[in-house]
Amino acid sequence: MSAPKRTPKARPETLERRREILRAAMTTFGSKGYKNGPLTEIAEQVDMTHAGILHHFGSKDQLLLEVLKYRDSSDVEDFAGQRIPDGIELFRHLIRTAFTNEQRPGIVQAYAVLSAESVTDEHPAREYFQDRYTTLRREIREAFDRICTERGIEEPAIVDRAAAAILAVMDGLQVQWLLDPANVELAETSAFAIEALVRAVVGEDAGV
Repeated sequence: MSAPKRTPKARPETLERRREILRAAMTTFGSKGYKNGPLTEIAEQVDMTHAGILHHFGSKDQLLLEVLKYRDSSDVEDFAGQRIPDGIELFRHLIRTAFTNEQRPGIVQAYAVLSAESVTDEHPAREYFQDRYTTLRREIREAFDRICTERGIEEPAIVDRAAAAILAVMDGLQVQWLLDPANVELAETSAFAIEALVRAVVGEDAGV
């Protein structure tokens, strides 16, 4: 039996070049959206050709999905296993993320624009965002499960609503902040809302 083929590792300079393209694509998609964000503009930012972008990512659709994965990885790069924590630490992580997002408006803008666009018919990121929200709601639900179990309290029926509401608050505040950053406190207001919703589920001594 012949040995399985090994996929060669990309060279460090190739990986860095891909990251440059992803950052440029995030800027373009964030300011113009996916449909109106041309590959030629992305290519110009990194001193490449349109064909050069396609050489690295194959298609515009695939580039978009890689941009979204790149954005996600930046949220968990400091965690073991590249996965968000569980239990009460998950809610603390969400609050820390809101504070971090105040320092990276470009990433926040790209996410807000692309998530809104994804609800349109046949958008290439529609399945990605559907899966993302499904996963995040489940992880928040599991965090509530763990907290209730640890504290010996009965889990209330509002957990699913709370999970969806936490995500809605975070994403909705990002849009308000992008439109009026001088009058909307993204981090502090996100923390206030998350803490209030966690207290609604587990009681006043939430410990977020």
